[in-house]
Amino acid sequence: MLAFDYGASSGRAIKGIYDGKKISLKEIHRFSNDPVTVKGTMYWDTLRLFYEMKQGLLKAKLDGGFDSLGIDTWGVDFGLLDENGDLVGNPVHYRDARTNGMLEESFRHIDKESFYSVTGNQFMEINTAFQLLSIRLKHPEWLEQTDVFLFTPDLFNYFLTGIKRAEYSIASTSQLTDARGRCWSDPVINALGLPRRIFPEIIKSGIRLGTVSAEIRDELGLDPFDVDAICGHDTQCALVSVPTKEKDFIFISCGTWSLFGTELDSPVIDAGSEKYNITNEGGYGGKVSFLKNIIGLWLIQESRRQWQREGRNYGFAELEKMAAEETPFASFIDPDDPQFIPAGDIPDRIREYCKGTSQPVPDSAGRIVRCIDESLAFKYRDSLEQIRSCTGKEYQDIYVVGGGTQSELLCQMTANACHCRVYAGPVEATVYGNIAIQLMTSGEIEGIQQAREVISRSETIRVFEPQNKDAWEEAYGRYQKASFTASAK
Repeated sequence: MLAFDYGASSGRAIKGIYDGKKISLKEIHRFSNDPVTVKGTMYWDTLRLFYEMKQGLLKAKLDGGFDSLGIDTWGVDFGLLDENGDLVGNPVHYRDARTNGMLEESFRHIDKESFYSVTGNQFMEINTAFQLLSIRLKHPEWLEQTDVFLFTPDLFNYFLTGIKRAEYSIASTSQLTDARGRCWSDPVINALGLPRRIFPEIIKSGIRLGTVSAEIRDELGLDPFDVDAICGHDTQCALVSVPTKEKDFIFISCGTWSLFGTELDSPVIDAGSEKYNITNEGGYGGKVSFLKNIIGLWLIQESRRQWQREGRNYGFAELEKMAAEETPFASFIDPDDPQFIPAGDIPDRIREYCKGTSQPVPDSAGRIVRCIDESLAFKYRDSLEQIRSCTGKEYQDIYVVGGGTQSELLCQMTANACHCRVYAGPVEATVYGNIAIQLMTSGEIEGIQQAREVISRSETIRVFEPQNKDAWEEAYGRYQKASFTASAK
């Protein structure tokens, strides 16, 4: 199986080989994913990303070939296609400023309570609904030219096969689906004034979409292969890889974003989940991910880019070592404060946040990273309390998967802040989930529980026990005060 995993800053083509007991991974191709800003608009370089997919296909062919392929990406973004199947402009990045004010604008068309009661989605201005609303208000001619819109993984599937469908997990990130009916919400679409005709058929996760087109085969000299509609949203692939046997568990898919939540059989949409702004997202096998979207390692990634612009080229391991040596609990931020969403000088924004909340101002890279890590750990604690309140369940263990598991400091802080045992791994959670869904689609693996057992055997999982409970509990109170003061301002 070949997995293409597109993250917000890089992408990979990784081959998975299943021997009946374990999955082994082999990286075939890696490439950067660099947004391009032109005349004030931030775009995805979508055609370059598809070019990199072709390079991955060529390298996989030279490495012995493959039988099937699955694609996962970040959520909410999309491309518009005209009646000839050509892009109507370049797909725009979710961090672009075009959605500023669109959340409040949407409430002029549909009240917030009704909106949430249907979609069950966390309100975030980056969501597809608000991107499309912005287009309708500012560039209605784009929608007039559009025959169909496709989410990013569905767009790449279309480039490979010519088939235009929306896989359910990625569609459920849009704030345009009915969480209970698992279909497009006509009342929401109509209230926002969006053309219903552009919305493609939704298909469930884990089915065989089709085969690669003759055009692609001829261009690259490939043998035929299957293209599977796995979970197109990378979070849902990562969730498949959580190495647990428990029915009730907490997971953190920790990367550019931290997705903190639990897996349920049906959505939770009530006054509590609306109050806490918790999302219900579609997962593999009809499951629901009840989760919070939290700004995650983006804060460290973008800080590192700022320091590089200033001529200070820190590695991630070096930054973690510097942070570990700093005094604990000096200052905190709310990672989800809107000022931290756009690209730019994150360290300066953190300093301004701390100054504005009368906290010590972190004046070094180590102190900035320490502030970020401790604040993320406390944000996880907030989310844990909210999910416990909504589900009425107790959770003793947290499973951290994804790139963030490489930070032993953050994993230990998470255990400390949440007073829970933390299981860390696998690092390549999204890829393992991508491969496992292909194996379930082909019948090689019987179901999600077997998939998790296979992945557990394939990786070493590290365990972090909570430490220094009293000190972390006292600091949590100060973190809450700092977050409240900032929100009041």
